[in-house]
Amino acid sequence: MNEKADDRQILFFHLPQCPHCLRARQLMAELFVRHPEYKDIPIREVNELNETAIANAHNYYFVPSFFVGGKKIFEGRPSYKKIKKVFEAAAD
Repeated sequence: MNEKADDRQILFFHLPQCPHCLRARQLMAELFVRHPEYKDIPIREVNELNETAIANAHNYYFVPSFFVGGKKIFEGRPSYKKIKKVFEAAAD
């Protein structure tokens, strides 16, 4: 993977039973319908229960949490606007 692709990758930290994480997934699906160009942005889903090393290497307190290029874009209760901001950051 080239450096530009790494900069565009979205890290999505989540927990399997988290209702806010489920909502984030629903909002991403809605975003992809409205903005199909965002489907090409790579997303690395990190289940913090299974991948504790990578989770511990990032500074966040709540799930879902989204990082782009090592920078936290948002964490906590998702909204369509917040999810769109994540993909806009990755598309820049």
